Formats: sequence, structure tokens, C-alpha cells
Amino acid sequence: MKQLLLVFLGGGFGSMLRFLLGKYLNSTSSGIPFGTFAANILGSLLIGIILGMAAKNETINDEYTLLLASGFCGGFTTFSTFAYENHVLLKSGDFLTFFLYTIASFVIGFAAVFLGILLVKNI
Repeated sequence: MKQLLLVFLGGGFGSMLRFLLGKYLNSTSSGIPFGTFAANILGSLLIGIILGMAAKNETINDEYTLLLASGFCGGFTTFSTFAYENHVLLKSGDFLTFFLYTIASFVIGFAAVFLGILLVKNI
């Protein structure tokens, strides 16, 4: 039960922060979802750091890993919003933004996870 509560609390905080990023960074004029992009990239970097620390000499215990990685990062990042925003871009015919947003999200997201792990290894 404690594990579920940790994931729940972390997810709630992550979701609230993602909402605020979207509210203030998503561009209604250009249609580019900068808030979702920022949340997904920052979340990828954070989960790399958190899981890197958890793996490195168990710097972070299992409870903090659940709270921060599964909970906070799980609530902060969002694949469903990313998929929906891509649907909107395709529906509007903005193929260039769709392509750039999709490729940048995957490439920079993966790079951010690896960077987070690399940062922890070298500390």
C-alpha cells in the first residue's frame, strides 16, 4: 500500500507541473506544443539521473525511486498528450512541424536519458 501511495503522490506533483508547463509554454499562435516537449525532455533527463543514481551503489532507495521515477516522472511526462498533439498537427496539415516535433522528441528524449545516466556515472 505504501508503494501505491508513493507513486500516487509523485504522479500528482508531476502532473501538476506538466499542466503548468503546458499552460505557460504551449503556443496557441504557432500550435507548437513547447510545454509538452519540455516536460518530456526534462522528464527523460530526470529519469536517467534518478535511475542512474538508484543503480549506482544504490544511492537512491526503492521508495524514493518509486516516488520520483515511477510517480513524478510518470506523471510529468506524457506520451498520450504527445500522440494527440501529433494528431492535431497532422489534421491541420502542418507536416513539417509534425515531423520536427516527433523526431526531436524521440532523439532528444533518448539522448536526455543517456545523458542523465552518464552524468551520474561520472560524479
